[in-house]
Amino acid sequence: MSAMTPHHFALNAVERYYACFNDGDHAGMLALLADDIAHDINQGKRETGREAFARFLKRMDAHYQERVVDLVVMASEDGSRAAAEFRILGRYLRTDEGLPEARGQNYDLPVGAFFALADGHITRVSNHYNLQDWIAQVHA
Repeated sequence: MSAMTPHHFALNAVERYYACFNDGDHAGMLALLADDIAHDINQGKRETGREAFARFLKRMDAHYQERVVDLVVMASEDGSRAAAEFRILGRYLRTDEGLPEARGQNYDLPVGAFFALADGHITRVSNHYNLQDWIAQVHA
């Protein structure tokens, strides 16, 4: 069997990232990331490093229960960039600081994510969704 092309490696890495996300496999997600991963949080600041990303995952698990569905992944031919479009089906479990009160509300949100890859790892994750849409859904 021939070696995986950079394009296919990028597609596979992003697909594995979301498979781990859906499985609640933080260790699997973290293993795909570079040590100095740059994480651009939706409408927030950039955090750097695998340790910061692990803290982010733990915080998210404390407040939200989420699953990625309808995943479509695209990648550049050279494998240095990838993008994913999907829906996040979620439940708001515990009030997150600065956000509306949690009462177990369900939400269904379109999301876009952008990735940079190098040396066999994901080096950047940038997530984008409409926060006002999410707020409207949890207020309903």
